[in-house]
Amino acid sequence: MAAPPLLSLRDIRLTYGDSDLFEGADMQVFERDRLCLVGRNGSGKSTLMKIAVGLVEPDGGERALRPAATLRYLAQEPDLTGFATVLDYVQAGLAPGDDPHRAQRLIEDLGLTGAEDPARLSGGEARRAAIARAMAPDPDVLLLDEPTNHLDLPAIAWLEDVLARSRAALVLISHDRRFLQNLTRRTLWIDRGVTRALDQGFSAFEEWRDKTLAEEEAALHKLGRKIVAEEHWVRYGVTARRKRNMRRMRELEDLRRQKREARRPGGTVNFTAAEAQTSGKRVIEAQGISKSFGGRPVVSDFSIEIARGDRIGLAGPNGAGKTTLVNLLTGKLAPDEGDIVLGANLELVSLDQRRAALKPDETLADALTGGRGDQVTVAGKQRHVTAYMKDFLFSPDRIRQPVASLSGGERGRLALAVALARPSNLLVLDEPTNDLDLETLDLLEEALGAYDGTLLLVSHDRDFLDRVVASTLAPDPARPGAWIQYAGGWSDMMAQISAKEVAAGQGDQPAEPSKAGSSPKSSEKPAPKSAAPAKEKLSPRERHVIAKAPGEMEKMGEAIAALEAALADPDLYAKDPDLFAKTAQSLEKARAKLAALEEEWLAAEMKREALDA
Repeated sequence: MAAPPLLSLRDIRLTYGDSDLFEGADMQVFERDRLCLVGRNGSGKSTLMKIAVGLVEPDGGERALRPAATLRYLAQEPDLTGFATVLDYVQAGLAPGDDPHRAQRLIEDLGLTGAEDPARLSGGEARRAAIARAMAPDPDVLLLDEPTNHLDLPAIAWLEDVLARSRAALVLISHDRRFLQNLTRRTLWIDRGVTRALDQGFSAFEEWRDKTLAEEEAALHKLGRKIVAEEHWVRYGVTARRKRNMRRMRELEDLRRQKREARRPGGTVNFTAAEAQTSGKRVIEAQGISKSFGGRPVVSDFSIEIARGDRIGLAGPNGAGKTTLVNLLTGKLAPDEGDIVLGANLELVSLDQRRAALKPDETLADALTGGRGDQVTVAGKQRHVTAYMKDFLFSPDRIRQPVASLSGGERGRLALAVALARPSNLLVLDEPTNDLDLETLDLLEEALGAYDGTLLLVSHDRDFLDRVVASTLAPDPARPGAWIQYAGGWSDMMAQISAKEVAAGQGDQPAEPSKAGSSPKSSEKPAPKSAAPAKEKLSPRERHVIAKAPGEMEKMGEAIAALEAALADPDLYAKDPDLFAKTAQSLEKARAKLAALEEEWLAAEMKREALDA
């Protein structure tokens, strides 16, 4: 007999104002579960998690926690006020019998000492302290709301590793695709007030979601056609005595009610980056620039030439100097040494990590218009601020709402709305993915893909870097202040780093240790110098891939584009559902085949480069 769940929510109902947030939501969490909550901003993910914790009381339904089971919760915006030190804050989350040494060890693993003043912590440091507090008791159920927000890449990698080995059942909310793909085995989708469960991890969610929505849209289309047919009968179909059939009239009214009550998915964000006149071909040229603070080199003897249309990501741990390097390259900060030349006709727009451009006491309308009337200029055209707000999923009744009342995701959307309205040909985005839901991230990615200007992107989101940038700048841990430019996104950078480490290790292998108790025999002669190991060579398959793969990838890209164009036909599903399904399946296979070929080609190329070196 299967064990009962550690935590159970059944038929949860909750109403805010005039709208129903939940209409019968369910969630079960079992031992060592790995569950992610997904849904659009405002769908109720954080609220459902708070109901699970017991912080919010629903209007209806039941919550059950297995007796003696322990539960801990990481809030999206943790409150550290009232504590003298980080250690005091973390230990306050311990129960009698919990190990206080575990709390100190987690604090140190997360890069803190425990003596810090919580009031003086940065956003990333506060997040680390809150993670330590949630994990220190080693609970049975661990609920984490956006745990990777404000964390740098090494901290995210550490957290992934610890959670993967944890005995706790995990419930995760996160915008970090890679984090969810690596950790989850079940998915709970909160969609229009109800929950839909998938017994697979996040990696399978998006395909399942798209298929579900397509089937729902087809069912609504079928319902609409049935209503049209019934209305035609009401008008023209009569009996011999010209009396209407009352049963069919009632059925028609039921069909109309079903269509009225069908809740379609909410609108989508309309991201469009306003572009200025074309910049010069050379956007930024830096020669031997250096910058130090307090004797610590942050950038040392760095040179780069950035051309029009380049898409460059900056990755690395917090404090490495990513923002400093961006400020140097864009002319906001003067270097201690070296020269920086900015190209002609540059129009720079930047989005800072802390959304400092947003003032808490100003209204949404004032934030968008700068307090100048009710018109906003977008791509050189005047638009009413209410219409522009709708593009970013803000309803007209919120036009006079203060910025301070917005959620984290809403502040992120508003900051993007302000930045993207301004014309630019050089776009600098510092952590733009913070607090955005996954669907909004998809749309932002598409907008950046269509942007013809130059992009500098600072991000800790590995998947977003892989999807958006063409090269990545990262600090060299072996040389303080040194930065290295790698081709490709995060995954490409890590593959190149691994290849370099392998190549470096081949030339300096440690001697194999002798077995215990044995000693070298004097009669053994050293191997002759000519007996060096044979140099590794490319296999015939690797040589073939290097020679032929680029052409094959180009052809596969053209085939994928043709399939995507076919699926873009809005009438295809209605005309031929089977053809639509077959085309979608062919597209998925083609993409997977292209990804596999790209991986094989990249591995062969890196091996060739390592052998040449």
